[in-house]
Amino acid sequence: MKQNRWFVRAANPSRRVRLFCFPYAGGSAASFAGWQAKVDGTIDVCALQLPGRASRFGDAPYRSMPELVRGIAKIVLGQDDLPFAFFGHSLGALIAFEVASYCHVHGLPTPKRLFVSGCDAPQARRRLRELHLCSDAELIAALEDFSGTPPEVLRDRDLMAVLLPTLRADFFLAETYQYQARPPLNIPISVLAGRLDKYAASDVAKEWRRETTHACDVRWFAGGHFFINQERAAILEYLSSELSELQSELGNPEHEGVCDLLPNSVPG
Repeated sequence: MKQNRWFVRAANPSRRVRLFCFPYAGGSAASFAGWQAKVDGTIDVCALQLPGRASRFGDAPYRSMPELVRGIAKIVLGQDDLPFAFFGHSLGALIAFEVASYCHVHGLPTPKRLFVSGCDAPQARRRLRELHLCSDAELIAALEDFSGTPPEVLRDRDLMAVLLPTLRADFFLAETYQYQARPPLNIPISVLAGRLDKYAASDVAKEWRRETTHACDVRWFAGGHFFINQERAAILEYLSSELSELQSELGNPEHEGVCDLLPNSVPG
């Protein structure tokens, strides 16, 4: 995989399929730290590093979903010809879906599988609380309710002062998102959901089925919105199994030529 600032990955000479991972609001590539060592060795884990955090802290966060989607698509499609899949949690699931849809609509190579986690289907999203407009105290209280940020981080006022602008930008993307009707994807969608997640609807699988002409299945996990953390082992076992099955269906990816477009092939 070509070096770039958008994705973080560990060296993996045994790779046969690439899994692009999209983090939740406020998350970073570090949200997927340790995944490479826990999944099947043929899977190349590539974690999205959005602007405004970690090594890209000095880069301004995106406030336009279409612009962000075009930027990610250009990088994804500029890699080698490994078959690839997308995994995203919460906001990351929404971004992953939009990138896959963008590629589908423009006749570009698409992921072979889309894994969406902790996220309502885009056409059925409920009106969200406008957290990007809340005061700092209200936003921190909301983050505490999500139970995805360590309490010691939330109590560190200096650290939160640094993190809040990026968090606001991420929530802005999620809360101002507007679904655009388009042809359904022609790839399977797998929905991962937390049984106690009060931020995702119980009929999440039914709604996601509208977005593909292929199979759409749901896998339930224990926990709330951030079941991705407490159920990490089970999730990685599930992804390894599903992607191993995908490799068997595809045959030897070295002869697939799945993604041989250059970055400038992506429409502006």
